[in-house]
Amino acid sequence: MNAGLVTVLIAMLGGAIRVSTPFMFVALGECLTEKSGRVNLGLEGTLVLGAMVGYAISYHTGSPWAGVFAAGVAGSVLGAMHGSICGLPRVNDVAVGIAMMLFGTGVAFFFGKPYIQPTAPRLGSIPFGGFSDDANLRSALDINPLFFVGIAVALLMAWAFANTRWGLIVRTVGDSAAAAKAMGISVDFVRFLSTTVGGFLAGVGGAFLSLSYPGSWNQGLSSGQGLMAVALVIFARWSPLRCVLAALLFGAAGALGPALQSVGITQGYYFFNAAPYILTLGLMIATSSATQSSRDMPGELTMAK
Repeated sequence: MNAGLVTVLIAMLGGAIRVSTPFMFVALGECLTEKSGRVNLGLEGTLVLGAMVGYAISYHTGSPWAGVFAAGVAGSVLGAMHGSICGLPRVNDVAVGIAMMLFGTGVAFFFGKPYIQPTAPRLGSIPFGGFSDDANLRSALDINPLFFVGIAVALLMAWAFANTRWGLIVRTVGDSAAAAKAMGISVDFVRFLSTTVGGFLAGVGGAFLSLSYPGSWNQGLSSGQGLMAVALVIFARWSPLRCVLAALLFGAAGALGPALQSVGITQGYYFFNAAPYILTLGLMIATSSATQSSRDMPGELTMAK
């Protein structure tokens, strides 16, 4: 096989793992939220705020894992705000999500200015490529522990949806609020908790951006990944395990431009860098069929009514 092609494939492998991690956490958070019958378009703001808070806490404490936890807490605060507001009568969750996206991004930019220049301790990676003499392969197989945490969360969530009373309650609330109320379940409380936990996961995804890859804090860090994750959940048909696979697909698309640049292909570099956005557009078109979307969509979602 051509050496250049091998280099590109190795670079895409490593890039897919790195780039997919924040997609994975945000998508899992949105999957949980939508399973309860609520859409949260504010996860872009949650991702940015999580990145800023995680970086700031890591800088002040010297512990990147403290930053990860703080980022999750910041995300859960935004999720709780979203859940509380959407529990009010005649409130549209899509409009609230857009407002929360702007709010989270604005708060992050306002309080994050002092942390653009300083360097905070970053999350370490686990080297899985020690068996190889190829420096590119070793670099590609330096995997951040959060990637495995995300997979574990997806497995736990999929198992919980299928086998636990909690999972049944969330799915019942998401499919039919009337049936849930008839069973004595507090619909607003279940959705509040789901949105809060979903915000925590999105905040952790933001911490990965600032503390691992690309590993810094700046105002253009997210590049719309929170919004793309909503499309990813629809593409994954509201399945946590398929969210992981879809995140890897998005990650590979995001790694395409840098991978080609690593072998000296610069023609059309900006076009290849736009691959995740093109993929998002293509997936939204491909999944726009009402019949196809309604097959697995929770019945209480705004778009299903």
